[in-house]
Amino acid sequence: KRFIVSAAIAEAFSARFVERVQALVVGDPTAATTQIGPLARADLRQALQSQVERSVAAGARLLCGGHPLPGPGAYYAPTVLADVRPGMAAFDEETFGPVATISVARDDADAVRLADATAFGLSVSLWSAAPERARHVARQLTTGAVFINAVTASDARLPFGGTRQSGHGRELAAAGLREFCNQRTWWVCRPD
Repeated sequence: KRFIVSAAIAEAFSARFVERVQALVVGDPTAATTQIGPLARADLRQALQSQVERSVAAGARLLCGGHPLPGPGAYYAPTVLADVRPGMAAFDEETFGPVATISVARDDADAVRLADATAFGLSVSLWSAAPERARHVARQLTTGAVFINAVTASDARLPFGGTRQSGHGRELAAAGLREFCNQRTWWVCRPD
């Protein structure tokens, strides 16, 4: 949900991204046309609203959304915040709801700095027309998984998990199965 975008394309990216977010269909999660359902509880929606408000108060720009939706259920308008930086709630905390943030990076080194300026590290998706460049950037990041020109996903054949406050250990694949095992050490000495 944190988008770190190169300064060279930030304006065009932001305009197209906001256009697509505003087109999302919010509604009944059982309806086939719905793309965004409600949050699980009203208190979670209020926590999300607080994160948005604190971020805007700290200097983030609200590009769209940013408010609860009326009616039954804990619906929240799909939201995009721009100019988000470390020290803002929407940057430093996990936002469990339809909130995306955009931070602009001057260059690859700045993108790495922004990506690692977090207590979390589940996964990262890097998008580039130059996959070698993306691999070079990814090697500098602290995350449990890297996806180049693909969205974050999990596959039962591969271990998946994060770093820092995004978890310890792995799930799925052989590494995930070993997380459910207790290793037992035996040390037997011969009596002499």
